[in-house]
Amino acid sequence: MLILINFKKYGGKFVSTEFKYDNRRKSNSYNKYSKGKKNYGGPSYKPSQGKGASESFKGGNKNFKYSKNYRKKPYQKQFKPIKNKPSVKIAFLGGLNEIGKNITMIECENDIILVDCGMAFPDGDMLGVDLVIPDFTYIEQNQDKIRGIVLTHGHEDHIGGLPFLLGRVNIPIYGTALTLGLVGNKLKEHSLYNESSLNRVNAGETIKLGCMSVEFIHVNHSIPDAVAFAIRTPAGTIVHTGDFKIDCTPITGDMIDLSAFARVGDEGVLALLAESTNAERPGYTQTERTVSDSFDNLFRRAEHDRIIIATFASNVNRVQQIINCAEKYGRKVAFSGRSMVNYMAVASELDYLSVPENILIDLDMLDRYPREQIVLVTTGSQGEPMSALSRMAYSDHRKVMVGEGDFIIISANPIPGNEKTVGNVVDELLKKGCKVVYESMYEVHVSGHACQEELKIIHKLVKPKYFIPVHGEQKHLRKHADLAMFLGMDRKDIYIGDVGSCIEINENYMKELPAVPAGKVFVDGLGVGDVGSIVLRDRKHLGQDGLIIIVASLDVYDGHVISGPDIVSRGFVYVRESEGLLDEVRQVANNILEDCADNNIHEWGIIKNRIKDDVSKLISQKTRRTPMILPILQEV
Repeated sequence: MLILINFKKYGGKFVSTEFKYDNRRKSNSYNKYSKGKKNYGGPSYKPSQGKGASESFKGGNKNFKYSKNYRKKPYQKQFKPIKNKPSVKIAFLGGLNEIGKNITMIECENDIILVDCGMAFPDGDMLGVDLVIPDFTYIEQNQDKIRGIVLTHGHEDHIGGLPFLLGRVNIPIYGTALTLGLVGNKLKEHSLYNESSLNRVNAGETIKLGCMSVEFIHVNHSIPDAVAFAIRTPAGTIVHTGDFKIDCTPITGDMIDLSAFARVGDEGVLALLAESTNAERPGYTQTERTVSDSFDNLFRRAEHDRIIIATFASNVNRVQQIINCAEKYGRKVAFSGRSMVNYMAVASELDYLSVPENILIDLDMLDRYPREQIVLVTTGSQGEPMSALSRMAYSDHRKVMVGEGDFIIISANPIPGNEKTVGNVVDELLKKGCKVVYESMYEVHVSGHACQEELKIIHKLVKPKYFIPVHGEQKHLRKHADLAMFLGMDRKDIYIGDVGSCIEINENYMKELPAVPAGKVFVDGLGVGDVGSIVLRDRKHLGQDGLIIIVASLDVYDGHVISGPDIVSRGFVYVRESEGLLDEVRQVANNILEDCADNNIHEWGIIKNRIKDDVSKLISQKTRRTPMILPILQEV
């Protein structure tokens, strides 16, 4: 709206209505502007005396009257600049193209949240390695921005790396009751419990972490108290499913909270991160109650046998079903395996495991009861070499000997890569006369992960703009991406990453950023990270071809041989049957040492390399083997 004003009064310039209004108040001369008449204001202005006139203005110029149409402060529309939403960064430090070691970093506006911190079991070529944990370098570099770790559930592949992380960086932890109970046990073992901040959050509650808030959504899984997350950031909402399935008849707790997923989807979801473990499997995952019926049938079948059941220590629902069947058939229950005992103690303390009175007995009391009255629940369903079931199979268990009259149920699926070790344990048990039942024979195990139809339901409820499949090998991630495209998503809105991948997501785009430091750190005994690829290569070399050690004493003055060289062979050939070959090795090494002394070569690095090269050539020609050659020289 343009208002004409007295040029003389305001210096012959146009001024804004707001400026004009302020000056009129100062001079107590108010201008009247009404429809159909131009008014210029100023002292000479005579107010209207017509129908629209009102009472005299009380104050200032008492002769001034204003129209009823007069607006005391002219309306001026305010135009606010449109502010674009910020971006959110997601870095994957584990859990992609692998099973286990799940950990994801979400960053927005200088605040970071970590989702889970798991571990993985070593592959067959990781000789001597006990555990595999994520590389925490990038977390340490950004520790000032981290507001907390939120945990989806209490399985090792989601919480197993926490003690190693908290030993370096003290970060608040948020999780449900059972999850924190299991984490607390781990932290006590590492003497970190008193310094850690464990914060209990129930499903359905929301916490604030920096500029982000995290809503905990109840889901079904093979362990109680599992949750998904709706992470609300200034950039938009990110939904992380964690591990889940849709079970309408769970053993404990309620059905998955699908209404919460629908509500969050209706609010608008920027990105969905959904697990992909069973993305290759069509249909739906069976309910846990299927196993109850199978156990009931097997308990009847093993009426005169001792029953031994191997399962995951964390599968509290499965153990509850075993206890229920044992009570029904009048059997006592004992636990074997340190992790099994620890998990059950926490679950019982928090009332996630209902144990009838006088049904549990100690492992030392097995001999006091008839075999047909015993159920032994043990670890070792994955054929782990040091697990209780493996030690039983190889007659290495101190308290339990297995044989005829034992009915053994392996209530778990082999994790990819463990099929061979599980098969070996089954073979050993069968050789001892045990009856063995495993998943492929009867329905003694159901998965805790969603199959294709369940994944479709979550996709359609959440309705994300972008999708990132997580938790699985490449074949699982690709299949899940295909499933999303089948449901109508554009390929450009789907991202398949790797460990170390980092992406930036905005309401207008999703783009890949440079990779962040990430990878595998090996835990061997008390050593964390001191075993790398070179050490593993040497271990593999030793395991395949053996070792030859060449020991000699040299004169400190002229370098000639005083004693030796002596030859020690380990894992290469049997010495008594290969004395001729070892004599040749001794002669080659002696010739090199004397030649170096005659030519004044006293650099030990050069001498050792010559011994390695010449001895390796000799052994390769004679045996077609390549053992590790280790010269040891000392001056006397």
